[in-house]
Amino acid sequence: MDLLDMILILLLIVCVITDIRSRKIYNKVLFPTFLLALTLHLVQSGLPGFSNSILGLLTGLGLLLIPYLMGGMGAGDVKLLAVIGAIKGVGFVLVSALYMALVGGVLALCILLFRRGVTSRLRGIIYWLWGWKNGAKLSLGINKDDYKATYPYGVAIAIGTLISFGLDGEIFL
Repeated sequence: MDLLDMILILLLIVCVITDIRSRKIYNKVLFPTFLLALTLHLVQSGLPGFSNSILGLLTGLGLLLIPYLMGGMGAGDVKLLAVIGAIKGVGFVLVSALYMALVGGVLALCILLFRRGVTSRLRGIIYWLWGWKNGAKLSLGINKDDYKATYPYGVAIAIGTLISFGLDGEIFL
């Protein structure tokens, strides 16, 4: 495990803690880590390492920019994935994003199922499916507040990144 790997793991730990506690991923954590990653890449690998770090940053930023602009996630989540790209490069951040999306879907489903009111939501879905099968148009029975529920997506980013890290940046599905 090299220095950049240790920095990545420390970054993920700090960001998960702050995201769970306050639903924020702080710039005062992200920006110094980004600058440290750029500096280390430049010192260790010269201009090619620096370029790979910048491309990883842009890739991570680009992957979550549209969901952010659509209001689906916070800016801290976008910047976290960008910094992960700056630390580990383009290929790694692409694989991490795949695992992040899978973990995020599972977490969202768990939150939806285990939140208060799950039985009424499930009943509404069953009634809706029955109505759809029989040609009736029924409401799903989901409140507008259910659509507004959020969760700390930094957790999904961290878990997806750790899965990718554990698999050496390879896709294993």
